[in-house]
Amino acid sequence: MVSSRKLRYDRVGGPRAAKIGERGRFAMSLPPPARGIDGRGAWAPAASALLALLLLLTAPTWRARAQEAEDPYTATVKVDATADTAAKAREAARLDGQRRALGTIADRLSGGGGGAAKLAKLDDRKITDLVASFEVANERMSAVRYVADYTFHFRPEPVQQAMHGAGIALAGEPAKEAVKDVAKDSGKPLVLLPVYQSRSEALLWDDPNPWREAWTEAPPGSGAPHLAVPLGDITDIAAIDAGKALAGDAEALTAIARQNGGEDAIVAVATPRGPPDRPSGLDIVLRRYRAGRLVDSHPAALTANPGEPQGDFLRRAVAAVASDIEGGWKKEAAPRYDQQGSLTAALPISGLDDWIKLRDRLAGVPTIRKVALVALSRQEAVIEIGYLGSIDQLKASLAGLSLDLVQGDPGWRLARSATPGPR
Repeated sequence: MVSSRKLRYDRVGGPRAAKIGERGRFAMSLPPPARGIDGRGAWAPAASALLALLLLLTAPTWRARAQEAEDPYTATVKVDATADTAAKAREAARLDGQRRALGTIADRLSGGGGGAAKLAKLDDRKITDLVASFEVANERMSAVRYVADYTFHFRPEPVQQAMHGAGIALAGEPAKEAVKDVAKDSGKPLVLLPVYQSRSEALLWDDPNPWREAWTEAPPGSGAPHLAVPLGDITDIAAIDAGKALAGDAEALTAIARQNGGEDAIVAVATPRGPPDRPSGLDIVLRRYRAGRLVDSHPAALTANPGEPQGDFLRRAVAAVASDIEGGWKKEAAPRYDQQGSLTAALPISGLDDWIKLRDRLAGVPTIRKVALVALSRQEAVIEIGYLGSIDQLKASLAGLSLDLVQGDPGWRLARSATPGPR
């Protein structure tokens, strides 16, 4: 079957545009030319009809090219796929087409800086999430083959976030220079999310969360005039939970920051040492996100004084962390994601299904560029991890998956930390 249908698909639905024409297998016979004085007159109507037909069939492609020229987040590609059935071939063609279209856009936005190659690691589901809509033209199919022209329209902000996460700078954007401090230059607050991670669960809005209580009780003169802790009202709860904060969910972090008048969000994860009601110390990891992208991470550790009540110790920790944020991060350059590294680590697993799930989660971390299996048993997977940035940045990213990267004997190990419960 051969079809010249032009369809538009939105992310939330199916075909939207109507069919503009059908053409099957046909043969056209023109009337014999009338031999007038110059022998040409009778051909003019037939030639005009043929030209009109050609314009009708090629109009979708012309319109797609015009859209692509106007919108840098639009790309048109030809797809050709073969599978057991036409439906499977069409799905394979769409997935291949959206991947190649995204590569075209990445190269275009980065000024030809190899954006397509750096985004090749994204899985099909994540690329689909970046697509706002797509159109189909010049569709042809048989029982096992599918051919068409696809025009993909991508969502600008998520595409930019994906490119930044892969270490791709937009054309004209300083990739290796320090990112200016948005809070300092614009007067907007740094929105802080206090996550308290005990052995069994992670808490953000739920009570009791003594870490959050200590932040809300911090006096105005505590050295953190640019820090804002959300109230935890219904809009905050709908925007983000403890699990999304730990995982570095870009959309949720961007939403909570903007809801509270900021651009940057800081996830402050505190893990107590010792008894929960009287901790002997506190291990803290601070992760700063800008437009949903991790731009810095900073570990800290504090020890309680002998006999110091929990509340007093946590308030003292808040003052120390706030001072560290105000005095340290505003003087530091953004992390250098142009650095690269590789390490081999042992990962405990409970079986093949567990390994596959963990592999997919690791592959979804923006700073991890490669996950290669070195050895596999029923209890352990030995993997090679290629990553962008420093070891500390890798540790911060892995902590979002409830995995602690520790130096063992003889090599690195990925230990499972407490898994946040559903919120």
